[in-house]
Amino acid sequence: MASRIEVTPAAKIDDAEALSRIYTPGVADDCRAIADDPAAARRLTARGNSVMVVCDGSAVLGLGDVGPLAALPVLEGKAALYKRFAGIDAWPLCLDTREVPEMVRCIRAVAAGFGGVSLEDIAAPRCFELERRLRESLDVPVFHDDQHGTAVVVLGALLNALRVTGRSPDDTKIVLSGAGAAGTAIVRLLQAAGADQIAVFDSHGVLHPGRDGLAGEKKWLAEHTQPGDPQAGLGQGLDGADVFIGVSAAGLLDEQDVARMADQAIVFALANPDPEIDPDIARRHAAVVATGRSDQPNQINNVLAFPGIFRGLLDGGATDLTVAAQCAAARAIADAVPGARLDAEHIVPDVFDEDLVPAVAQAVMNA
Repeated sequence: MASRIEVTPAAKIDDAEALSRIYTPGVADDCRAIADDPAAARRLTARGNSVMVVCDGSAVLGLGDVGPLAALPVLEGKAALYKRFAGIDAWPLCLDTREVPEMVRCIRAVAAGFGGVSLEDIAAPRCFELERRLRESLDVPVFHDDQHGTAVVVLGALLNALRVTGRSPDDTKIVLSGAGAAGTAIVRLLQAAGADQIAVFDSHGVLHPGRDGLAGEKKWLAEHTQPGDPQAGLGQGLDGADVFIGVSAAGLLDEQDVARMADQAIVFALANPDPEIDPDIARRHAAVVATGRSDQPNQINNVLAFPGIFRGLLDGGATDLTVAAQCAAARAIADAVPGARLDAEHIVPDVFDEDLVPAVAQAVMNA
């Protein structure tokens, strides 16, 4: 496949008059206006509708650490989706460094030309520090899709799955597998939505305050979740659980693990390309099953979230992405599924629903 994106002028340049208007000397008036009032750049340039999509190639979905150059097709694809679904001009920025201070320096050095920063496929725990430092130093919103995009879509889908099974977030026992970028953001957003019974597992077992060697986000998760039995494995942890959310690795669960869950269980097996359990097997015991795959019902796809979120951030002139805005986006995604269509195999809207991005954008602006 050839390049997924290109630059197209916003106005025709067919004669000398157009050339002088689009370039010199016409640009001089705009340059002077921006020099006098920097806020005018949003109106007079593409800045107000531009996002940089940043990656170091260290954690590309399904591929791992492939480096910045090999990650470029991912960034081009993301840029194409921003344009297709939200009309946003997104520009790939591949960083050939893994040092957070240097990454921050590079991004800050070019930030004047953009209305926002979209981080992509940057490995944990580096992604947490990078996002934090950028949010502290930039006056435009910073959005890490692997964290916040995933969390927003998971919450939106879960709200509908809970409606289908007659539950609410505050009376739901949730087990989550995966304590990286996505898992951490999901826990934080679920808690903001009222879920307070969450146990988190990584490859070494459940996170709990007494476990040695925990630091950073894992330490926070251990201190702010409900692990139950510290010695329990993932299968035991699912005993009586209402919801399983997997953002970890393929084949972690077997049929008996899902059979241990509560009646009308919900299983989000989101590892890609192969989920934590075969969805057909999970459906033998779970009422609602979601995956990250496009060939299965209920695909948890970040494209449901990030175009609308950034459309709302840009249109609202936002300088930050708040938790309230993320929750509002999740509710807008859930509400985009008509009541007559909502059932166990339809808990998320159609990606191509033309009303989705405007609804999410408006919810973000209102928040």
